[in-house]
Amino acid sequence: MIRILAAVGALTLVGSLAIPAAAQETFRGYECTDDCSGHEAGYDWAARNDITDERDCDGDSQSFNEGCQAYVDEQDAAGNRPDDENDDGDNDE
Repeated sequence: MIRILAAVGALTLVGSLAIPAAAQETFRGYECTDDCSGHEAGYDWAARNDITDERDCDGDSQSFNEGCQAYVDEQDAAGNRPDDENDDGDNDE
């Protein structure tokens, strides 16, 4: 009887540990694998450096890149992203 109770207790514990994995956090639409710190770092970096081109979000970390991309997407949606970054207003054509 004690073995059965121990087995039930172990299954309950394992089941409760699986719940947080199913309820993953997101960061501005991107799924986080852990605590979203990589996404936050990428977003903060993009904000500090005024990144407006998604091609600049090309680091070694997927979560960092997604955070950077989230910042670029927000700037685009807010109309803060220039239409042509190479257009400095001085056309020589």
